[in-house]
Amino acid sequence: MNRPRLFALATLMLISPTTSLSVATSLSEAAEPSPENLKLWAGDAPEAGGTDAIDSPVIQLYRADSETPTAVIVILPGGGYGGLAMDHEGRQIASWCNKMGVTAAVCVYRHRGGGGNGGKGYGHPVPMLDAQRAIRTVRANAANWNIDAARIGIIGFSAGGHLASTVSTHHDQGNPSSEDAIERVSSRPDFAILAYPVISFDKPFTHRGSQKNLLGENPDPALVASLSNESMVNAQTPPTFLFHTAEDTAVPVANSIVYFTALQAAHVPSEMHIFEKGPHGVGLAAGLPGADAWPNLCKAWLRSHKIIE
Repeated sequence: MNRPRLFALATLMLISPTTSLSVATSLSEAAEPSPENLKLWAGDAPEAGGTDAIDSPVIQLYRADSETPTAVIVILPGGGYGGLAMDHEGRQIASWCNKMGVTAAVCVYRHRGGGGNGGKGYGHPVPMLDAQRAIRTVRANAANWNIDAARIGIIGFSAGGHLASTVSTHHDQGNPSSEDAIERVSSRPDFAILAYPVISFDKPFTHRGSQKNLLGENPDPALVASLSNESMVNAQTPPTFLFHTAEDTAVPVANSIVYFTALQAAHVPSEMHIFEKGPHGVGLAAGLPGADAWPNLCKAWLRSHKIIE
């Protein structure tokens, strides 16, 4: 397999419909994208409101160069559930995974923006269904893709972090009677990484743009509560690594704190790093003193859990 050529990329500006999410410019090296684009659903996706590309979610598979089965990380870029930050929270993260010897699968999930569903876009439960399907897909194809089915994780950024926490707390063991082999396997990730995540939907520090895009203007309070994912943590929630910056004004650090507190109360193995400096949306945080330590800290955490060597 050809190794990717490396070049410098600047991160994109991520804009939520109600909040401008500032992103620090990054000149970190990233792999030139050369993924395999694979449809998540064999036919029409559930709740699809059209047949355009935006209505057909995919995973972009970046295979690690390894002779033995590797871990895999499903990547959920942020974007306030109104877009996807595919560069600094997608391609660059896939390159980072590959450098660790980990296969990466960027999940291009459906969301409120982009004109899908006849222009209406997609809210809950569609992003969750796509993310769960991504986990099931890599697990069902573990043997074919040189993946260790016991080391399947997820990483999410900002609103993608909310989606990753949703998948971490709303999962099932699959439907053994399904005619679809992918639907027969579990949607539970074996580990999770949450980067400056949106978590709570019923708190003063809620990112309202993400909530509105996902749930609409006047959502059912019970649905709001069920997707305030700190309240859904239990002993089955996977081991989790979190990082955030204290200066984040778009998605306040309180989101990570309440989730970490819930993980600790449920005795879920977890680690959190809060860096003093840095805006929202830092991605790999290259060149940002302090926060630029998170990739290596995360790598050490993955090694401690025997996810990587």
